[in-house]
Amino acid sequence: MPRTARDVVFVDGVRTPFGKAGPKGLYAETRADDLVVRAIRELMRRNPSLPPERVDEVAVAATTQTGDQGLTIGRSAAVLAGLPKSVPGYAIDRMCAGAMTAVTTTAAGISFGSYDVVVAGGVEHMGRHPMGEGVDPNPRFLADKLVDPSALVMGSTAENLHDRFPSITKERADAYAVRSQDKVAAAYKAGKIQPDLVPTAIRSVEKGWGLATEDEPPRPGTTLDDLAKLKTPFRVHGNVTAGNAAGLNDGATACLLAAEDVARELGLTPRMRLIDFAFAGVEPEVMGVGPVPATEKLLARNSLTMDDIGLIEINEAFAVQVLAFLEHFKIADDDPRVNPWGGAIALGHPLASSGVRLMNQLSRLFEERTDVRYGLTTMCVGMGMGGTVLWENVNWEGDK
Repeated sequence: MPRTARDVVFVDGVRTPFGKAGPKGLYAETRADDLVVRAIRELMRRNPSLPPERVDEVAVAATTQTGDQGLTIGRSAAVLAGLPKSVPGYAIDRMCAGAMTAVTTTAAGISFGSYDVVVAGGVEHMGRHPMGEGVDPNPRFLADKLVDPSALVMGSTAENLHDRFPSITKERADAYAVRSQDKVAAAYKAGKIQPDLVPTAIRSVEKGWGLATEDEPPRPGTTLDDLAKLKTPFRVHGNVTAGNAAGLNDGATACLLAAEDVARELGLTPRMRLIDFAFAGVEPEVMGVGPVPATEKLLARNSLTMDDIGLIEINEAFAVQVLAFLEHFKIADDDPRVNPWGGAIALGHPLASSGVRLMNQLSRLFEERTDVRYGLTTMCVGMGMGGTVLWENVNWEGDK
């Protein structure tokens, strides 16, 4: 039987507050799978017109798939969240772009006609499972000189990017980081961030039970002087510090995607429409430049230029990585289209979960910015990749 591609819409997205990884962080004694279960349950609660049995797939990303992030976490989280046993699920890994890939993979299934409604998201508990835990890189990577040794250390790849873009100084990266902190503080004050957050139970043997209601990583009031004093751990007299990079974080995200006609049938209100997506590879030792070729590929395929893009949500793994993207596309460092409510330098970057955070914020911005038709979510990916998703605002005033 012939199949016809269907339009895919982003219906809703939620996330736990992000915590700092480590023994003193919000989620130090909270399981990773419980974080993503909390997000899935909230997603279903917020969309009561969706019968749980209509969910066709649950795709959950985790970079370190072991312990409480293992056991095919998409399936185990679906069962723990109370979805019917008939709902399947799976785990997915594309490092930092895990949740983004969970979205694009399941969305492709919707477009193809194999799914009607899916849940996609990601989780990373970097306190329990540090990046690289249990990894055994093949010695041929270095012995055969397939990659530079620095490719396996994300902070070193950011220093390499400073080398490739000498115009991106430490001072410029610090200035970008301060703006990210300021924008997050302003967004919190205006109540822009809170609607995406799911109050999440936390436990502590010492303190008992508590409730996480806001992100732990932001440092409001950060100044350039503060950042200038920080050490450069990846290179002597380097450029990358804890202040101009995302931290080590814990958190989970989940979103609801559907075929546009099925969303109408079920009384679900779409926030944005998925137009296209692209992934691209780059040299692993400068993985931060990955969003550039991914975005170029996507724009070319859709006959668009950056002038057509009204909003850009780019993951701030490192300030230099964002600035390299902006410099390539001749976008000013303080362009208002870019991360209007701040980004991962302030909010945190729990690896595989971050792609859906970008989508959540873009969808909220679309609701306010009916003058904007197209937006991007884009991010760099460890081992030398980039991913970009092109979205259309369903509230765009040109459609009315």
